[in-house]
Amino acid sequence: MATIPSTSMPDDDRLVQVLGDDECLALLESAVIGRLAFTEDAMPAIRPVSFTVLGGEVLIPTRPGGTVAVASRGAIVAFEVDDVDVVDRTGWNVTVIGPSRVVTAPEVIRSFDSRGIRPWVPTAEHCYIAVRITLVRGRRVHHARPDALRGRPGDGALDPSDSLA
Repeated sequence: MATIPSTSMPDDDRLVQVLGDDECLALLESAVIGRLAFTEDAMPAIRPVSFTVLGGEVLIPTRPGGTVAVASRGAIVAFEVDDVDVVDRTGWNVTVIGPSRVVTAPEVIRSFDSRGIRPWVPTAEHCYIAVRITLVRGRRVHHARPDALRGRPGDGALDPSDSLA
């Protein structure tokens, strides 16, 4: 993992850490909602989606014949998850890139459904988009000093030099 100093502000103590594949996959599996990036009418499109990870694929339930299913059929797509603290300007993101396929076999859909995942947008019936995890990249933005937020007004942290007496 490489660590790169942030350049957003001269007095900023945040660092950018490039994540290894194992950590990227662990973070991917910890997320609940992701974003699928695909091409729609020759233009980039991004949609929030529910998903699960199984057997080296990201599985996304969606409506058969809907925009996501039609645009993803056999295409190379990108899938992203993240967790961000907007106050501290820290967090992580993971991006997966790979070929996609539409899964419509009822027995396979029932098997995937047993993982408890449901489409983000309600639909009477659904299929799955399966994105093979071919390329995975991630990064984490964190404070260089673990105590970087100590003593910030309203954070509730005690300064070690403060007396409790």
